[in-house]
Amino acid sequence: MNNGISTVAKDEKQREWRAFFFITVFLFPILSIAAVGGYGFFVWMMQIFFMGPPGHMG
Repeated sequence: MNNGISTVAKDEKQREWRAFFFITVFLFPILSIAAVGGYGFFVWMMQIFFMGPPGHMG
C-alpha cells in the first residue's frame, strides 16, 4: 500500500523539479529580455515622437 503513495509523491516531486527548471532556465530569462527590450522600445518611441534625442538642456 505504501508503494502507491510513494510513487505518487515521487511523480509530484519530479513534476515540481521540472517546473522549477523550466521557470528558472526558460521563463524568467525570456521575460526579463522582453521587459528590458520593451522598456527600450518605449523610450525609443518617446524620443522619436515626443521628447527628441537626448542632449544638453542649455
